[in-house]
Amino acid sequence: MTNPGSLAAKGRPPFWCYWVVLPAFVLIWALIAWLVQSPLLPTPLQVLDTLIRESASGELWHHLGATFGRVAVAFVLAMSLGTVIGVGMGRSATTNALFDPLLVLLLNLPALVTIILMYVWFGLVEVAAVMAVVINKVPNVAVTVREGARSLDYRLEEMATVYEFTRWQRFREVWVPQLFPYLMAATRGGLALIWKIVLVVELLGRSSGVGFQLHLAFQVFDVATILAYSLAFIAVVQLIELTILQPLERRSSRWRQPEAANA
Repeated sequence: MTNPGSLAAKGRPPFWCYWVVLPAFVLIWALIAWLVQSPLLPTPLQVLDTLIRESASGELWHHLGATFGRVAVAFVLAMSLGTVIGVGMGRSATTNALFDPLLVLLLNLPALVTIILMYVWFGLVEVAAVMAVVINKVPNVAVTVREGARSLDYRLEEMATVYEFTRWQRFREVWVPQLFPYLMAATRGGLALIWKIVLVVELLGRSSGVGFQLHLAFQVFDVATILAYSLAFIAVVQLIELTILQPLERRSSRWRQPEAANA
């Protein structure tokens, strides 16, 4: 079966592309803003000035912290629940038959509907916001991990039985290395989804966070603030991608490299 981690690694463009494409994008943006001369399309310098001002006042860090706090809590809960459900479905036909219709339902349920229902049922509180994100993320994790659990090599299971591995040894030495690429695929796909859902959650019913600030800026058509907060959010997400997710992804595919070299 194809390793999801290795596919993503092969498809990643060279790092130097970012140093060419991004400056070119900024130059084109500056040129169009200069030609249009409209407050609805601020120049890069105006957005940078807004970013610096919000950062100096502390507002930027306060709202970024609130957003990423919600992301962290929702991510941990969704990954934990989704992994347990996915492994159970992948290893048990009965569990799969019980949970599969519910997963199909939740996968096709729009995130906006879930958010509204959580706020209507539980009120505009933090628990409802986090629950809405978790409910939208768990099915994606479960489906990905289920495929990994189904692909576990039975020969390694037999080896663990012959050598009388304990349950913990079997989990650590046999299951985790094989599931890790699928967990990484679920992690990267899940974070990409959670970032976006959290912003919608904040826009609809929270009084802090990047989504809340975007909502305020939208009400007065303050495009510079919208872009400043969006770019700050994207920068932090990319930092997490480069410093945490990509190294973990390379590690997840390392154990398969000898197998690929011999193929």
